[in-house]
Amino acid sequence: MKFLAPLLLVCLLVFPAAAQRIIISGQVVEAVNGEPVPFASIFVPKTSAGVTADADGKFKLTVAGSPDSIAASAMGFATQRRKLTNAATQTVLFRMKTGGVTLGEVFVSSRQPENPAFRILREVQKHKPQNERAALTAAEFDSYNRIETSLIDLPKSLSNRKVIKDIRALAVRQGAAAASDTDAPLPVFASEVGSRVYQKYSPLRRREDLLHKQMRGAGPREGSVLSQMLGSNFQNFDFYPNWQNVLGKDFISPIAEGGRLTYEYELQDSVFVGKDWCYKIAVTPKRSHDLAFKGTIWITQEGYALRRADLVASPEANINFVSDLRIYQDLTSPGDGAGLPVRTKLLLSVRPYEKQAAMLVRFTTVNSNFVRNQAHTETGFYDQPIVSSLMEPADQGVSSLISGLPQGGASGYFDQHRPDTLSLSERQTFAVLDSAKQLPSVRNVLDWVDLLVNGYKRVGKLDIGPIANIYAHNDFEGNRFRFGFRTTPDISRNWVTQAYVAYGTKDEKFKYGVRTSFIAERRHWTVFTGEFRHDVEQAALLDNDFLDNNNLFVAASRWGRFRQGLPVMRDLTALSVQRDLFHGFTQTLTARYQSINPLFTIRSRPAPGMPAVDNDPKSNILHLSEMVSEWRYAPDENLVQSENRRRAVGLKRLPVFGFRYTLGAIDWNKGDFMYHKFNLSVAHSVSVGQLGRLTYRAEANYIPSALPYFILKTPLGNQTPFYNANAFNLMNYFEFVTDRSATLRLDHHFEGLLVNAIPGIRALNWRLVATSNVLYGKLSDRSRRANGDNPDLPGNISTPYVEVGYGIENIFKFIRVDFIHRLTYRNVPGTNDFGIKVGAQFRL
Repeated sequence: MKFLAPLLLVCLLVFPAAAQRIIISGQVVEAVNGEPVPFASIFVPKTSAGVTADADGKFKLTVAGSPDSIAASAMGFATQRRKLTNAATQTVLFRMKTGGVTLGEVFVSSRQPENPAFRILREVQKHKPQNERAALTAAEFDSYNRIETSLIDLPKSLSNRKVIKDIRALAVRQGAAAASDTDAPLPVFASEVGSRVYQKYSPLRRREDLLHKQMRGAGPREGSVLSQMLGSNFQNFDFYPNWQNVLGKDFISPIAEGGRLTYEYELQDSVFVGKDWCYKIAVTPKRSHDLAFKGTIWITQEGYALRRADLVASPEANINFVSDLRIYQDLTSPGDGAGLPVRTKLLLSVRPYEKQAAMLVRFTTVNSNFVRNQAHTETGFYDQPIVSSLMEPADQGVSSLISGLPQGGASGYFDQHRPDTLSLSERQTFAVLDSAKQLPSVRNVLDWVDLLVNGYKRVGKLDIGPIANIYAHNDFEGNRFRFGFRTTPDISRNWVTQAYVAYGTKDEKFKYGVRTSFIAERRHWTVFTGEFRHDVEQAALLDNDFLDNNNLFVAASRWGRFRQGLPVMRDLTALSVQRDLFHGFTQTLTARYQSINPLFTIRSRPAPGMPAVDNDPKSNILHLSEMVSEWRYAPDENLVQSENRRRAVGLKRLPVFGFRYTLGAIDWNKGDFMYHKFNLSVAHSVSVGQLGRLTYRAEANYIPSALPYFILKTPLGNQTPFYNANAFNLMNYFEFVTDRSATLRLDHHFEGLLVNAIPGIRALNWRLVATSNVLYGKLSDRSRRANGDNPDLPGNISTPYVEVGYGIENIFKFIRVDFIHRLTYRNVPGTNDFGIKVGAQFRL
């Protein structure tokens, strides 16, 4: 008993102390975009207890007693405090706002005759053949890709909307600080994709097998184009080429040959990155408006290979709508062979205009299990860039992300097999998104977004639209109203039907059409299609359908002066089959019958001394029976399947070739006879380095048969005030008609060249553009005789028709103004030698 009193005293002193130990973990992030704040200081105010966060802003601190709060501080940010509870284990998220003290710049100069970083960069170029990915014959690896999308900087008017308030309230109920504050990033969508990537370098081919997918929140429908653009195919950065294409813009690489013309380099330190001893070099653009990066690169001492890059696009770079662009990439050690990306992070902030909410998108890619130089030799293995396997449903259930948040349903695949660790902010965001998609207000917003992006509104099992074609007004039909729909995979995965009916108030005619496709086989995209259409068309556009489908152009062609394009009533019946014969090579075979009734007067030149007469319109109806064979070759085009459709995505680095042959028979008041048409085209977009990007399209046409002039080749003119990249903008409709011709169109975008160097103008972010269109061709004498020497026929093209232009684009970020000069066939009655055309475009 004599030991009982001291024992009780020890228990009273020790047990309470043990009970008051609190373990605090969490993360420090930027309030604006949720990016980690590395090496922040976390401490208990008025005590010596504290810890430093790691490079990802994560920390763990054990404190004794019962502190009421904890604080975090970092250079350039205001100190922030968070309240604590009495719980033994707590998680805290610090969202740091800019403020505090910022140190001034310190300049360190070297007395050496040459910048020491230049020697290292020369060695990088010397060792480039052995370090770049092209040194490999093939590579394959497992790839995990995560995309997180949020809204940031929400204006008050938007914050007060019901859908925003509903998501904020959901975050509060779940205790998710990452989304509950009124100024916190608002989570919208997140996805995770697991795949196996196969890359072949000679020739350049790439295949990605999508194995697992998990989507949360207000994301795209399963099987949509966007849902398949979430794998590593779309975050595939490589800094060894001199130019790195990001968002369709050509950034000069910090290790490019000749990079010294664009960048300032500073050798800062030598450090270990993994097992590799590296030179740490800071890079800064010489001109802030150039498409270049600011940041740090790490070059290995052995082999002079790029080991790591941490880069940010200058906020003043001439890019529309992008307010923040950051790329971080870790590559494999040069001891393992040519560098392949191990971890890539891309942060992108898109803001349409000032004082509007911005969309923040964060990409994370983690690659592993690399296999080098073992190309697959199976026939057709690389023919499909994207191969979909079993996909995990987006609504499988709420994952067990963090304690204290609601749980329900089975955990998803990535909750068990994720190759990296989610931060506290990411775990809270995922938990909110798992529930947000079920909110009625969110579902309503999703439906409207789908309508604006795709042009169709999902109603039951049908898509109604497209909205761009619902109404038009022109001088022939008057007010044109159109109602159309297409079927969805909810009705059939392999059958697709589109139909429409239209009515014009001025011509008082009903028009209609139906098109049905059957997807017989998906690997080579074998599709059978049948179509019937009864509609008013413009003869000036009948033989201009060799261009890629452009729904916006088709809708715009229904507006304005329709009569100048010579209206015809066309009945079209067609059957076609399409198939990919091998990667990038698509063949289409079409059998079609057309009845073309001119809705304009056709005149014939009378005999000498006789008055001109108008032909009977019924005698000019054409009955055309045709077989059309078309080949298209796009060697590096990425095609993704969108439910029961297919679309091309991404930048094509190689030219796209097209060839079309038409064999037809015509009955035009003189009996049947055969005719032929040949079309050849090549189109390409080429980076020309500091000078910008050039797009060209060359086309050749040959019709050896004599045909009515309005179904010959009519170069597309433009008599509107609006610029059309597919037209000769100072040429009138039917100013020229040819049965053999060659055209070349050049469209050069100088980006910020020259104007970035002009004070005052530079702040406007204008860009220079130049164009040139050339046509050379003729109309043979036999074609003239076949048309009765019609006085409406134009004269021969004795010299090439040439028009050139220069202009300014990016006015108010979307307006383009072109000043165009007609260099040949000047002073022709009814034409202009100079014109100003205005256009609208959306280019980053």
